Amino acid sequence: MTRRIEAPWLDAPGTRAVCGALMAAGREALPVGGCVRNTLLGRPVADIDIATDAPPEEVTGIAIAAGLEAVPTGIAHGTVTVIAAGRPFEVTTFRRDVATDGRHATVAFSADLAEDASRRDFTMNALYCRPDGTLIDPLGGLADLEAGRVRFVGDPAARIGEDYLRILRFFRFTAWYGDPGGGLDAEGLAACAALQEGLDRLSRERVGGEITRLLAAADPAPAVAAMAATGILARVLPGADATPLAPLVHAEAVAGAPPRWQRRLAALGWRPEWTQRIRLSRADARAVAAAATALAAGEPPAVAAWRLGPEAARDAALVRAATLAAPPPADLEAEIARGAAAVFPVASADVGLAGPALGRALAELEEAWLASDFRLDAAALLAGRHPS
Repeated sequence: MTRRIEAPWLDAPGTRAVCGALMAAGREALPVGGCVRNTLLGRPVADIDIATDAPPEEVTGIAIAAGLEAVPTGIAHGTVTVIAAGRPFEVTTFRRDVATDGRHATVAFSADLAEDASRRDFTMNALYCRPDGTLIDPLGGLADLEAGRVRFVGDPAARIGEDYLRILRFFRFTAWYGDPGGGLDAEGLAACAALQEGLDRLSRERVGGEITRLLAAADPAPAVAAMAATGILARVLPGADATPLAPLVHAEAVAGAPPRWQRRLAALGWRPEWTQRIRLSRADARAVAAAATALAAGEPPAVAAWRLGPEAARDAALVRAATLAAPPPADLEAEIARGAAAVFPVASADVGLAGPALGRALAELEEAWLASDFRLDAAALLAGRHPS
């Protein structure tokens, strides 16, 4: 039986304009990959990729003739970004790999959809549809998707050898789309374990992108545990401990806290050198470090919120609960809000000192104020101060 999908993006003006222009020129226009996969799962669709049998130069000409903007974002790999109705569409020519080095591929353009499907990473990403929604499933990806089975296209070792990043993608896709109770595909897992040295050849940015997206899944714990068991986690993040991750996911659910990859990374045992291993931005590195600092300090959530901010306090409290196998504090959010709103009552002018002595005095007063759980006012603090 022919299966047809329905989704607002299929009928959106931009999609219709791009697909219509290609089909009017006698070419294929097949939405593929994530947009089809997520539609079948009832999940949000972010990007719309379109596969076609038209070479990239022809795609450019077709788009311009139709009054659309064409940007040669990846001509060497057959990709032209077509802008329609204010939205970008990556239009990529059917292709097959000619040569690969584990990081980059040299491709040849093709007119054969089967060749295009066979070079993709996982069967669930080799799902296409026609502009009317008719599903095209050349590799049995629909059955794998419905079973929550992340399966490499063809020989897993061959697919990994084309791009070693697929090792990390295997775990990320398992976390996002796999059946939590079904385990990981055994053949794929064995290939990832055997070929993990190839990860050392990848850029830190690519590795970091996969790790952060993996940790942002609703429950990445089973996938990360499998990474740890194979030695892949230690290769990417030396010293990482996956043990707290499962109880952390539970603590987050109890507290009603949404997934936050920075918190999960802190739970793995944050080390400053990881910043370079996975090329975190300064803001993200600061967020993870703040959570780790608050966790190490062991201070109450209100104090942690005052010192390091609400996110760090929340992260530390949830990771601590996970480590202790205890529920998070019932009043966690109220305490975080109280700490974040607290205002240190002493100003520099109140102390009557200058230079280093002023700094030391203010630090002592601040610690006394925090130890009092924000209760002491300026008069009480100054009355109890001893000369420095």
